[in-house]
Amino acid sequence: MLRHGFSSGPLRANTLRVNPGVRMKKPLIAALALALALSACGRVRDSRLNPFNWFGGSTEESVAITATEDGGAPARAAADPRPLVAEVVQMRVERMPGGAIVHATGRPPRQGYWEADLVPVNDERPENGTLAYEFRAAQPPAPTRAGTAPSREITAGRFVSDQTLAGVRRIVVIGAGNRRTSSR
Repeated sequence: MLRHGFSSGPLRANTLRVNPGVRMKKPLIAALALALALSACGRVRDSRLNPFNWFGGSTEESVAITATEDGGAPARAAADPRPLVAEVVQMRVERMPGGAIVHATGRPPRQGYWEADLVPVNDERPENGTLAYEFRAAQPPAPTRAGTAPSREITAGRFVSDQTLAGVRRIVVIGAGNRRTSSR
């Protein structure tokens, strides 16, 4: 008769024989392999092998936009009549399959700016390892209030292919009063 999983018959010596090392070898090896793999994550996290580290955080530089001979905006403005945003507040580069997305947040002088875009400089060809974009936005059609700084912020993004990123060491987003740079 069986009670609580035990048999009532006589116990045999060969049924109780257990080799303690055999049962523990596989889980112990798996646990050690997992611990070794996880300990390597700390080194990969900070290395260039990690695609999230390919472009770091952005840094800010103040700039002065040079005028053309006739006192107007630079010659590039003829191709895109939208003005540069007053200030580039934030920039980040996010790796994606097949390339990266450049995100930028700008702050125009007043509310109502729209159609924000990162316009490539030099036809999106890297120059000395630097890929540059101008942050442009269309002005509101009617006068608007200045509002608070956060209420004026606008965001633009642009996908950049791996082919374009080949040989690029820095990405720059240019505003009227400053520029932000992200480097590898």
